[in-house]
Amino acid sequence: MEQLNKTIDLYGDFFLVGFSDLDQYRIYLFILFLIIYLSTLSGNTIIILVVWSNINLQSPMYFFITVLSFLDVCYVSTTVPKLLSILLTNNKRISFQGCFAQLYMFHSLGIIECALLAIMAFDRCVAIYNPLRYTSILTERVCKVLISTCWSYGFLVAIMPVTLTVRVPYCKSHDLTHFFCDLAPLMAIVCVDTTPINAANQSVSTVATFFILLFVITMYIIIIYSILKLKTSQGYSKAFSTCSSHLTVVILFYGTTFIVYVVPKEFHTAENDRIYAMVYTMFIPLLNPLIYSLRNKDVKGGFKKSLKKLQEHVCKR
Repeated sequence: MEQLNKTIDLYGDFFLVGFSDLDQYRIYLFILFLIIYLSTLSGNTIIILVVWSNINLQSPMYFFITVLSFLDVCYVSTTVPKLLSILLTNNKRISFQGCFAQLYMFHSLGIIECALLAIMAFDRCVAIYNPLRYTSILTERVCKVLISTCWSYGFLVAIMPVTLTVRVPYCKSHDLTHFFCDLAPLMAIVCVDTTPINAANQSVSTVATFFILLFVITMYIIIIYSILKLKTSQGYSKAFSTCSSHLTVVILFYGTTFIVYVVPKEFHTAENDRIYAMVYTMFIPLLNPLIYSLRNKDVKGGFKKSLKKLQEHVCKR
C-alpha cells in the first residue's frame, strides 16, 4: 500500500522551478530572454534568406550553414517559449506529456547538432585536403543524404533515454530544479534506484557524442596537416579562416554539453548545469549567425547584396 501511495502520482504535472530563486527579477529575465530569443530567430532567418537569395553562396558549406541555422531555430524554440511563459505568468506547471515531449525534442535536436557539426567538419576537411574534387565529392545528392542521416540519427538515438526515463515512478516532489525538462532534474525526483538508468543514459550520451567528437578531431588533424603543407601565408590564412568559425562553434557546443551529459554528476552541481544549459540552449544559437557572418566575407557580401535588392524593390513600389 505504501508503494502504491508513492507511485499514484506517476503521471502528475511537473513544476519548472529553475529560476524560483530569482523571482524578484522575473520581468527583467523575461525581457532579456525575449530579446535573446527574437534575436536568435531573426539572425538565423537572415542567414537562411541570404544564402538562398545569393547564387554565389550555393555551395555545400553554405547549405550546411542554412541547415544549422534552421536547426538552431528549432532548438531554441523547444525550451525558451515555455521559459518565457513561466517568467511572464509565474505559472511553472508543465504537463507530464509536455515535459517528455520537450525532453525528447531537446535531446533529438542536440544530437542532430552534434552530428551536423561533424558533417561540417568533413566538409571543411574535403575543401582543404582535396579542393579540386570538392564539388564532385560533396554533390547535392550526397549533401541531402548526409543531412537526412543526421536528422534520422538524432531522432532515433534520443528514443532510448526518454523511454527509460518516462517509465520510472516519480514519487517525490515534482519540482524540477531546471528551466526545462532534462534528464538530471527528472532523475533527482525518482523514488527508485536510478543507478542503472543513469548508467544507461550516460552510456547513450557518451556514445552519441564521443564518437562524433572523435570524428571531428580526426577531421581537424587532417585539416591541420593539410594547412601545414601549404607553402604560402595567403593560403594558410585562407584555409584557417574557412575553419575558424566552425571550430569556435564546436568548442562552445561540445565543451558545455560534454560537461553536463558525459562528466560524472559528482563533479558538477545542478546550479552549474543550469548555467551550462543556458550557454548551449540560448547563447550558442544566438552566436552562430554572428560567428558565421562577421567572420565570413562571402556572407557579409551576400547580406549587403540582399539588402540592396530589398531597398531597390521597396523604392520601385
